Amino acid sequence: MNKAVFLDRDGTINVEKSYLYQISEFRFVPGALEALKILQDAGFLLIIITNQSGIARGYYTERQFQELTDWMLQKMAVSGIKISKVYYCPHLPDAKIEKYRMVCECRKPNLGMFQKAIDDYNISLTESFTIGDKIRDCAICEKTLCRGFLIGHNERTEIIDSVNAGNYTRTKYAESLLEAAQEICMYKRRL
Repeated sequence: MNKAVFLDRDGTINVEKSYLYQISEFRFVPGALEALKILQDAGFLLIIITNQSGIARGYYTERQFQELTDWMLQKMAVSGIKISKVYYCPHLPDAKIEKYRMVCECRKPNLGMFQKAIDDYNISLTESFTIGDKIRDCAICEKTLCRGFLIGHNERTEIIDSVNAGNYTRTKYAESLLEAAQEICMYKRRL
């Protein structure tokens, strides 16, 4: 079985910008490429799991999302980083675009995208982690043996305080993606 790190995109890999779809607006979070390389070199598959409600809201198309994704993956490849796959959810219960208007199993905090990745890549959750800037990115940790990191300051303060207090048993807090990657590698060395 494989081990993986499931990564949110917006606010985790790139600087948070509402409904990002333009290449000119994309900026990697400081230390993100270094963090991804550390995780990859430690033997983890890198898998992006991202909600993209901007598609359902009509702010951008799936094609525009894919263009940005392809560009991002090229930039990562130049740094020697390989993303195994990008899973995304374009759905929203009250979507402006009718074909995306639904209650789905893929939109985080639901686990549909995670489950698809687990099946596609034969992933062992006991050896895997998830990292994101919202607690919904770590929802898999409360329902499985996966461990996770809530990072940065994009989540509400009371949620960050609750994670720091240990109220989320399999989720820890880290200031950044780089700090989370370093902690994951330290944890792996202790096993």
